[in-house]
Amino acid sequence: MNDLPTVIDLQAIKESHVHIGVDPLGGASVSYWDAIGDRYELNLEVVNHSVDPTFLFMTVDWDGQIRMDPSSPYAMARMVGLKDRFDVAFASDTDADRHGIVSHSEGLLEPNHYLSVAISYLFANRLQWSDTVAVGKTVVSSSMIDRVASHLNRRLIEVPVGFKWFVEGLIDGTVGFCGEESSGATFLRRDGSVWTTDKDGIVPNLLAAEITARTGIDPGEHYLKLTAALGNPCYERVDAPATPEQKQRLENLSPEAVTASTLAGESITDKLTSAPGNHAPIGGLKVIAANGWFAARPSGTESIYKIYAKSFKDRAHLDAILREAQNIVNKALEVRS
Repeated sequence: MNDLPTVIDLQAIKESHVHIGVDPLGGASVSYWDAIGDRYELNLEVVNHSVDPTFLFMTVDWDGQIRMDPSSPYAMARMVGLKDRFDVAFASDTDADRHGIVSHSEGLLEPNHYLSVAISYLFANRLQWSDTVAVGKTVVSSSMIDRVASHLNRRLIEVPVGFKWFVEGLIDGTVGFCGEESSGATFLRRDGSVWTTDKDGIVPNLLAAEITARTGIDPGEHYLKLTAALGNPCYERVDAPATPEQKQRLENLSPEAVTASTLAGESITDKLTSAPGNHAPIGGLKVIAANGWFAARPSGTESIYKIYAKSFKDRAHLDAILREAQNIVNKALEVRS
């Protein structure tokens, strides 16, 4: 807690009187936020102090299960319902290593949207960071991040899913920000030195308050400005049940599994089974075309597989990508469409 001002401009947040709402989702950070608010004299309100082991304070997720998932609109329904009460609000999962941003303007931001906003803001406002510091992302994170990095003239490092791939770059200060699509992120201190080498839900959340305080608009509005300048992508992740054997097959997919030369009407430009940033296996397959891509990989924690898809055209184009991706996965799993 003593070191937070080395990462976040808490003085600017204090002076702005931005009204901040926080929901720790009943986890480890329940006791942190009041202390942070008190110590740094922030206009911060914790809306849920519950540590109820029956989780009655939670709304259920999309499948009826209880998950303290700050990226889920289902799990975050109560916080989203309070968005008009605050200038900006956020939540952390139970071990406080993931973030969920609720903007006054747009409600709950998709994780990829906030990652793009955070990168755009940080690399324009951390003046002590080196000009050579790179942006880090996982292969299934939004290609909007690619466009933001290019716009900032920053090098992009794309790695497999898993924060272990960012550790070395964070330690030596060559990666300024790194994030993944499941609401995990961290970044360097304001002076460009290392803060953490793993996901930290606290500083990305506080960054949303800094952005609101210093710019006068919330992260949701910032994302709309990015899409106006760089394009408005459509993104979706589809989950489906998978046995251990099916997950193993998916993990070992090769570029040869894709016999098509086009994806949703566009020529396929790349088929990846290793990450461009470090050439490590991605544990699945990513297929890329000019205005869209998909990636397929098994979950590391649940009995499901995941298909991630992105289109920079429209919803119909995204649906076409998802259909073709599903056919490829079905074939790999020996399941009839």
